[in-house]
Amino acid sequence: MKNKGVIVHTEAQTFSKRALAQAWLKRREAELEAARSSGQLAVAPLTVGEILQAYVEQSTGITEWGRSKKADIARLQTAGLAQKDARLLTAADLIEHAKRRRLNDGAGPATVLNDIVWLRQAFLMAATLLHIQQPLLAVDAAKVELMRSRVIAKAQKRKRRLATGEEERLIDYFSSRDRRSQIPMLDIMLFALLTARRQEEICRLRWEDVDEEKGTGWIDDVKHPTQKRGNRREFRILRPAMEIIMRQPRVAAEVFPYQSRSVGAAFTRACRFLDLPDLHFHDLRHEATSRLFEKGYSIQEVAQFTLHDSWSTLKIYTHLRPDAIPER
Repeated sequence: MKNKGVIVHTEAQTFSKRALAQAWLKRREAELEAARSSGQLAVAPLTVGEILQAYVEQSTGITEWGRSKKADIARLQTAGLAQKDARLLTAADLIEHAKRRRLNDGAGPATVLNDIVWLRQAFLMAATLLHIQQPLLAVDAAKVELMRSRVIAKAQKRKRRLATGEEERLIDYFSSRDRRSQIPMLDIMLFALLTARRQEEICRLRWEDVDEEKGTGWIDDVKHPTQKRGNRREFRILRPAMEIIMRQPRVAAEVFPYQSRSVGAAFTRACRFLDLPDLHFHDLRHEATSRLFEKGYSIQEVAQFTLHDSWSTLKIYTHLRPDAIPER
């Protein structure tokens, strides 16, 4: 709280147990309700950081967050915005935060948009549980201006496919490198190109979940916009991909028992060494999906490989080349 521009009172809370967070939420709700009924602000300020902490506690054990969201929320909790009194938060405060992230931190427009999205989710919780509307009003107004001024923007959809000769160069590189490496990157890359599997899914595939006779495999926790855990799905494995599986040594429960990050790092190093610009391991999923369509598989059939639930999401991974469309 400020008096003539000088901070005279601050308050912060952290919680080691969920029960403590619940008790704090009930207490703050009662305080804010009393203040609202009297037409005045509560005596003790409610900071943005406190709202974020309450949001974390409310989600623990109920909603499984991805690694990036956890990191984003943790960073927001230490940002200057976290110290601001949420009851007095303005759109200008959020716009200043976004511009500072762009100019000082070098964050891109899509990255800063994530900040705004996570803050809005936390402020929506505060509006519902604590009856404090100002942060939600502020973030909605700020988002409109930030989108208009292009400070924030949705991530551009990637359309990168393997150019002529790039696959052959990667094959030559990994064929030589794999003799000196524990990770069989050549087999992993070829498997990705045949199955459209993500690197995390490849490294989680277990021997017991491979059915050689049916030509299918099962993957747990398949990526989904709302279902983070328990999304177990069966996917098609063509004969060339099954042959790659069957030539792997059975040294662990997983077919490819390697760290997903290590696989990604090895692929990135190869692209850097071969001077293959802006090529990521995940682009192999785009390439594999497009190749399936080019071979004549239907939308419903391709979905049995990629495990997309709708065409609207599947088409994001589809980048057909005009010259690959056959005459009929």
